[in-house]
Parts: sequence; structure tokens; C-alpha cells
Amino acid sequence: MRRFVVRRSSVHGRGVFASTTLRAGEWLLEYKGEVMSWRAAIARYRASVAEDGHTFVFGLEGDRVIDGARGGNSARWINHGCEPNCEAVEDGTRVFIRALRRIRPGDELLLDYRLAVDGRRTAAVKRLYACRCGAQGCRGTMLA
Repeated sequence: MRRFVVRRSSVHGRGVFASTTLRAGEWLLEYKGEVMSWRAAIARYRASVAEDGHTFVFGLEGDRVIDGARGGNSARWINHGCEPNCEAVEDGTRVFIRALRRIRPGDELLLDYRLAVDGRRTAAVKRLYACRCGAQGCRGTMLA
């Protein structure tokens, strides 16, 4: 039985949902894709980010990222949530998703993106990275 299904999400676009019970501490999946420099990723996504802030780029320590749009898997569809039920654990140029608590069938997998942006956090930047998680403790942004 598949442990996850990707389908429409009330948070944003598509999301990843549990199809079976997942235990706290369980390793769920790896965030896969092309590993590249931030510079290359910025050049690749300059136009699309300006439109809606949406990419599949997962930042790594140092000057590297994983581009889930190139060779990625279903992990690229995990949405942001201010009260996440998963965490990302980096191991070199690999990222693994682990359950923070028990996740029931039908629950959406959520990570706190804690995004960083260069420059001032203007109203336009805040709108670009607005949070739609709907959690009681929602901070209103995907930014750190």
C-alpha cells in the first residue's frame, strides 16, 4: 500500500497526504531533484518567482539547492504549515522528511518552510510569501 498520495490541497495547489498512519519519528521520504548552486537556481527561476513566489527549490547549507522540478518526486508537493507535522533533515546534499508526530490517513504533510529573502520585507514581499495554512497559530507568512 502506498503511504502517500498527491492531490489538490486546501493550503495551496497540490499537497501530499498520508494514506496510512505514520508514526512520530518515522522517516517518510527524500526530497529529490537536481542539485545546483543558488546562482543557477536564481537564474532559472527569476521570471516565475516574480509572478507568484512558487518554485520547488529546497535550500541546502552553503551555496547549494535541490530543484525538485528537475528529477524530483512527490516530496516537492509538501506545503508549508505554521504548525508542521514534518521536518526536513539535511544530510550533505540530501534532504529527508521525518514525521514530528503521528499523522493519520488523510492528513496533509506540512513543513515550516522558514524562508529567507534578501533585502527588506516590504508589503509586496510579504504578500508574495503569505501563508495559507489556516492553523490556529498561523503567523501569516512562510518567511522565517
